[in-house]
Order: sequence, then C-alpha cells, then structure tokens
Amino acid sequence: MADHARQPGDDVTMTFGGTATMLLRIGGFTLLTDPNFLHRGERAHLGYGLRAKRLTEPALQPTQLPALDGILLSHMHGDHWDHIATRSLPKETPVVTTSEAAQCLSDRGFTGTADLQPWQTHEFTRGADTLRITAVPGVHGPGPLARLLPQVMGSVLELIGGDGEVSWRGYVSGDTLYRPFLGEVLERCGPLDVLIPHLGGTKALGLTVTMDARQGADLVELLKPPVTVPVHYDDYDRFRSPLGDFVAEVGRRELPGRVRTVQRGETISLRA
Repeated sequence: MADHARQPGDDVTMTFGGTATMLLRIGGFTLLTDPNFLHRGERAHLGYGLRAKRLTEPALQPTQLPALDGILLSHMHGDHWDHIATRSLPKETPVVTTSEAAQCLSDRGFTGTADLQPWQTHEFTRGADTLRITAVPGVHGPGPLARLLPQVMGSVLELIGGDGEVSWRGYVSGDTLYRPFLGEVLERCGPLDVLIPHLGGTKALGLTVTMDARQGADLVELLKPPVTVPVHYDDYDRFRSPLGDFVAEVGRRELPGRVRTVQRGETISLRA
C-alpha cells in the first residue's frame, strides 16, 4: 500500500531533487546524496561511449543548498555526479564514497574524500550526536558487465545520541541489483526505519543494471522496513521500470510496511 509524502514535522527529512539526489536532514546533520544537476535534454556520460538523456528538470541546484556536513556518493557515473557538481560544490566538503570515486574526485580537486570498503564506517559528529555511515557492497551489473561499470556502494545511515543509542537508521541502496547478501544490512546494523532503493530497471548494453520493480520488491521483502521511499526511476531515458510498477508489485505481494512516494522538490519525513 502506498501513502503520499508528508510535510516535514520531525528531525529526519528528505528533500527530493530527482534521480538519486536528496538533501537529507538527520538530526543536526545535513547530507547531499549523488549530486545530479543536469537539466532536461542534457546528457550524462556513463563511459564506454554510453550516454543517458535527462527527461526531467532537477528540483535542486547548487545555489539552493544549505551548508553541508558532507556528500554521500554511491558511485562515479554522470547521472550521480555531473560536471555542474564538480564546478559548483565546495572542494573542501567531505565526500563519502568508494575508493574508485574518491580517486576521481581527488583528481578534480576535492580534498575531503573518505573512501570506504564494504562494511567500513565514517562518522560525522556534532555536539554529543554522531551520524555514522556504513558502506554496503553492491553489484551494478550482472556477470562480466560488472567489471566494466564503476564500483558502487549502498549506505546505512545511523543517528546516534550522546547515550550511544541509535535513534534512527536508514539504508540507501545505491545503484545495486538485488542480491541476497544485502540481508547482511540487518545482521550487521540492525532493523531499519526506512529503506531508500534506487530503482528504474536501468538498461545498459541490453542488460539491467539497477533494480526493477520485481527486484525492488524482493529487497523490501528481504529487509522488511516500515517505510520505503523509492528514488531513481523516471529521470533518464535508460530507465525502463516505472514507479507505478514497483508500487503495484509491493501491493500484489502484500509486503510489510508502506511505500511513501515523493515528488521532485517535495520534503517528506523519513520516520515511520
């Protein structure tokens, strides 16, 4: 069952910019994810001569951003970090990402990159509170295609108070395909408050390289979050699996929790 976006009323919210770009306010921390500011009709470069055409206008631009504690980058692809991000974002902003993407950003003058291997963590602190980010492994392409695509990571975000207790936990999948090993998120980190899957059923070289409706529903079934907020599903011409298919698949299978949809430019709560 789906419910619509709610107005922000607590300390964990997301403003959706389109694709996988989100402004996350988690307690006193502010993170930007996968900054993609290209306009409708512009093309993102994916490597090996592959490009994707943007079909929508972004709802966030660099001039609209508040001061950031950090940027969370799932991988280095032109629809997740574009030339506008390179030109406009402050070079000293910490960027938490894969080792491959961290090297690319370092070459572009970014000085605060933190490269994580699977299950490694990075922490931000503010007063007595901590925002802990745990890197989750991902698979961006099936079989041999995986070697041609960039490293990708998902992220578990945990808000930890001065007493050491986790008051909120969310998982952003990154551009991974569904794999049963993603169940380790629960084993290693604990139950989720929200799941944010990258969907779209993206096609490259004729193969699916991000979760489609069925795989996204498989992930919901595996992780059993109380709230699922899907992103990354209609902004580029390589997306083949629309949001409605995912919502219908979750409903057909009567999976636990609720799907909370969000429109570009909208701010919603990330609590149950």
